Amino acid sequence: PVCLQYGIVLDAGSSHTAMFVYKWPADKENDTGVVSEHSMCDVEGPGISSYNTNPLGAGQSLVHCLNQALKDVPAEKHVSTPLYLGATAGMRLLSIINHQASGAVLSAVTATLKSYPFDFRGAKILSGEEEGVFGWVTANYLLENFIKRGWLGEWIQPKKKTLGAMDLGGASTQITFETKDTIENPQNEVMLKLYGQMYKVYTHSFLCYGRDQVLRRLLSKLLQAGNYQATISNPCWPTGYQRNLSLSSIYDTPCTEKEKPSIPLSTSITMVGTSNGNLCLLYVNKLFNFTACPYSRCSFDGIFQPDVSGNFIAFSAFFYTVDFIQTVMGRLVRLPSDLKDAAEAICASSWSELLQKAPQMEKRLPDYCAISMFVYLLTTKGYNFNNHSFPNIAFQKKAGETSIGWALGYMLNLTNMIPAEEPASHKSLLYNNWVILILLFVFTTLTALVTAVCLLRRSKSSAI
Repeated sequence: PVCLQYGIVLDAGSSHTAMFVYKWPADKENDTGVVSEHSMCDVEGPGISSYNTNPLGAGQSLVHCLNQALKDVPAEKHVSTPLYLGATAGMRLLSIINHQASGAVLSAVTATLKSYPFDFRGAKILSGEEEGVFGWVTANYLLENFIKRGWLGEWIQPKKKTLGAMDLGGASTQITFETKDTIENPQNEVMLKLYGQMYKVYTHSFLCYGRDQVLRRLLSKLLQAGNYQATISNPCWPTGYQRNLSLSSIYDTPCTEKEKPSIPLSTSITMVGTSNGNLCLLYVNKLFNFTACPYSRCSFDGIFQPDVSGNFIAFSAFFYTVDFIQTVMGRLVRLPSDLKDAAEAICASSWSELLQKAPQMEKRLPDYCAISMFVYLLTTKGYNFNNHSFPNIAFQKKAGETSIGWALGYMLNLTNMIPAEEPASHKSLLYNNWVILILLFVFTTLTALVTAVCLLRRSKSSAI
């Protein structure tokens, strides 16, 4: 039997935490694409950043999944299984508002993780750049774009181009891709050396442009426009849908800080859906700044971005949004216009029509109009994908059986499973074994043939 190694990563996102258990054959540690997802577990409840007033609850919330990991990883492997927790934009935002609270949450989480028999190697908040780059590494590792094994066991640098990666979380969104262009802002440039190859990668993470924060920023714009009256219409919500909102639920984040009104945040406002796609698009557009640019070219908010090139994979909420359009709305998304038309169709639907189409998705249904419009604007007007480049985006959440996200790339990096240099010694050893085997095979075949021919001749001559 193959001797397996295991690793565990907790992806502590802004809206929820997921635990991934990875496995790989111990003797093939540095091969590309050999690490795969063994199991995953969704932590019940919200993300750890929402436990800011009850840090112990954050640690407690992980217990169910950690107990599952005890069963998923064979007992004799527990001690040698590395365990990591990485927190993303939800905790980045919390540490901006209240550094003490974010520290307390991390401490509580650390205490819980240390109480398990695994090899705990730390809980930290990832930077936006790390999140982007590790997602890019994960996707390209799983698709074997860095290096692969030839049939003689030798290493081959595939002439494949790497894939760009786009991630849309609850509080931030990342775009990362290899480029030959000059990267005008050094903060967006990452040089990576993997398996002896150099990669020049552009990456940027937009804080406050994740799904949940976008929705809050949008509500803030609508409230502002409606002058905080008792009842305000929401063009992005479907007709027949309405909800009471307390201002505190919209203004409790740094993302809407600058727009906080002077009226008490305990105020409650009724918001009523009006199903108006054009107006919705107008408001979503206000979330971006497309004018200021201190560089030769920008995506938005004055951030430098070279032209997108090559194929891309778009995962997490990018995938869920397009999947909703394709499965629930029954529309194919190939071009930007398909995405815009689908968004308009969602925005034109009433609440009862949407409920009829997807009753099991009630909680998120009212927001698909706004998020579809947002994904449309972000990819086209923001990142500058056009009719020519947009079809190069694959919206998917897995490669084979493994989820795409930053978690796998993070573990591969911290366990040094992707060597900087090309693994040479391994190659020659295997190669020699293969050569000997092949020569043996050829020799045996030839011997068998010669013997058969001799026997055949002998039987012929004896028959005469």
